Amino acid sequence: MSSGTADTNTRAGDITKFTIGGSPDFSPVVQDLRYFENVLESSIRVDVIIEETGLTDTEKIGARGVLNTLPIRGGEEVLLDIEDNQDKPNKLSFKREKSLYVNNVGNVDPGTQTDIYSMQFRPREYLANNQTRVVKRYDGRISSNVVEILTENGGIQTQKEIRTDVTAIPYNFIGNDKKPFYICTWLAGKAIPAMIVDGKSTIGGAAGYFFFETFDGYHFKAVDKLLEGEPLKRYILTGKPDSPPPGYTGKIISANVGRFIDLERNLNMGIYANRSIFFDYYDMKYEVRDYNIKDNQNDKVKNAGADEVGQHINKEFTAGPSRLMSHILDVGTLPSGTSTKEQLETWKNNPDRPTWDAANSMVQSLMRYNQLFTIQTDVIIAGDFSLRAGQLIYCDFPTLTVDKNKEVNQQTGGIYMIASLCHRLTRGECYSSLTLVRDTFGRIPWKENQND
Repeated sequence: MSSGTADTNTRAGDITKFTIGGSPDFSPVVQDLRYFENVLESSIRVDVIIEETGLTDTEKIGARGVLNTLPIRGGEEVLLDIEDNQDKPNKLSFKREKSLYVNNVGNVDPGTQTDIYSMQFRPREYLANNQTRVVKRYDGRISSNVVEILTENGGIQTQKEIRTDVTAIPYNFIGNDKKPFYICTWLAGKAIPAMIVDGKSTIGGAAGYFFFETFDGYHFKAVDKLLEGEPLKRYILTGKPDSPPPGYTGKIISANVGRFIDLERNLNMGIYANRSIFFDYYDMKYEVRDYNIKDNQNDKVKNAGADEVGQHINKEFTAGPSRLMSHILDVGTLPSGTSTKEQLETWKNNPDRPTWDAANSMVQSLMRYNQLFTIQTDVIIAGDFSLRAGQLIYCDFPTLTVDKNKEVNQQTGGIYMIASLCHRLTRGECYSSLTLVRDTFGRIPWKENQND
């Protein structure tokens, strides 16, 4: 791709390799390339927009163009190497176990001399997931079963790295002919992180996991564990054209606070207080429970901001439940064992049998997800392909003052988690768009979180 732009912050990156099914290099005809990661999605994806003129810049391809040269029918292997615009470029290389495949071709706009169309590429596992069903029974820790589902014979059989936070409570279930990614996402809402105390495993945080993919592989990670990490880089929003101030990794080119305060949304989601009705199909009974945001605040719950969730909300709006939910009480489909007698004896004698409050965990995970997305900010920075969804970064935003914004905002600044990202390459620019989330207000000083 061509290089050079007036803005050095977003100067062009590079596509060093782009082939489809063993084709010639197609990088000269790429107009726009976007790479996506999201903690709420089980797969990465790459979208490209191709512009072909049939002239000398595509002579290796020929005047017939990409679609007709191969031709493309879907499922072709894509080998792709891209670099950002850093002084020491970060590279994303999609080959071998990280190869991508053509998923769809759309928006074809044929012309007499120019064709413009889009293509989407997905990993092999994404496509294999649509061909695979989970049918057998799984016992034990959820984190171990997730790894087995992703790697076992007859499944998607990924060779990518799988990073998990060990779960605390055994959970037995049957796949019921569901797709692997569906099962892993379903299990994420039931998982509770573990911690070791005196050599024994116990509950180590609030319920709630994410299952997602980044360039590094698959992740089955607890929300609390993600927020316990150290921010990797530090950015500041400033209108000054020079380099970022000392101590900062880079500048935020632009920022848009998409949902800074939305009380109505939070009330509708039951973030501050909710009522849940649980039906226990074993005993054929139901139970009504009220939950308040303070039920989620304990020494095991990690917040991204200095405040507690809902700390400054008017008590009038947190006193009573604002959302009613119905649930099937789920402590696991089956006890361990092959016969009824064996199952009962195993259950009675198992020191790891569920002794936690299953109903509380179900609501806790739901509230944890909703709380995490209370504060959402979209930022654009110079292209940085080292960043991943799920990582923490530190951002400072200016306070509106008469002295040209010399003060940083003590409420909006601080630690954020990257919920999603888009690395974008055009013919003149390279930048990264990040959706950042956090659960609370208040700026934790950088020095308390800085990696020494």
